[in-house]
Amino acid sequence: MKASFLTRIQAAQAAAKPVAILTRMTDGTQLLYPEDEAPAALADAARAALDADKAANVTAEGAEWFIQPQNPPLRLIVVGAVHVAQALVPMAVGLGFAVTVVDPRRAFATEERFSGAVTLNGDWPDEAMVALAPDTRTAVVTLTHDPKLDDPALEEALKSQAFYIGALGSRRTHAKRVARLQEAGFGEDALARIAAPVGLDIGAVTAPEIALSIMAQIVARRRGAALGGGVVARAGSRAPAAAGA
Repeated sequence: MKASFLTRIQAAQAAAKPVAILTRMTDGTQLLYPEDEAPAALADAARAALDADKAANVTAEGAEWFIQPQNPPLRLIVVGAVHVAQALVPMAVGLGFAVTVVDPRRAFATEERFSGAVTLNGDWPDEAMVALAPDTRTAVVTLTHDPKLDDPALEEALKSQAFYIGALGSRRTHAKRVARLQEAGFGEDALARIAAPVGLDIGAVTAPEIALSIMAQIVARRRGAALGGGVVARAGSRAPAAAGA
């Protein structure tokens, strides 16, 4: 690998930009997708490899290519250091997410309540969301039940490219939330991005069960999984998610 090519990869990683290294097996020629122009079949395969987070071999225009995806880390931003968050964090970490729990209430966001595998952020949720800058590899979940904390976080999340945005609360609570966000200027398409009530409808009752339903919905959204006869919109889509618990 040439030093200049490595520098380009490192620059993409520093910018949290998903890229794929395309190597022609016959002579070692390398391209960086999507920055470099590539045959249509190769570009399609590179895009699929990035979506699947999985290396692949493909034949394009008579040549064998090896595709190595270089995705930014998956991230989960949780607003509210509550009981559901305590159950959600270890599940997310186990699935490869870098987790940040945001809560300005110091009594909740403590190391005693959360393991060292999570980053605790005591800023106000809107300020934290701006600084964390959710991207297409980021899921956001609000859990506080407090509009003063959840709404500002959701407003910033809706301006981002987060692939999943979920909010805890009943349908009645969410209807009131939608009304407030509409007053803040958000339209129907933006509000449809919020999975609420959050999580897959598995009849969850306890905090661990609710956490499981949330994590399952996040994975389903990311993978575009077929559920209940329908398909959960793939990561990056603005289509509404499945109804939750």
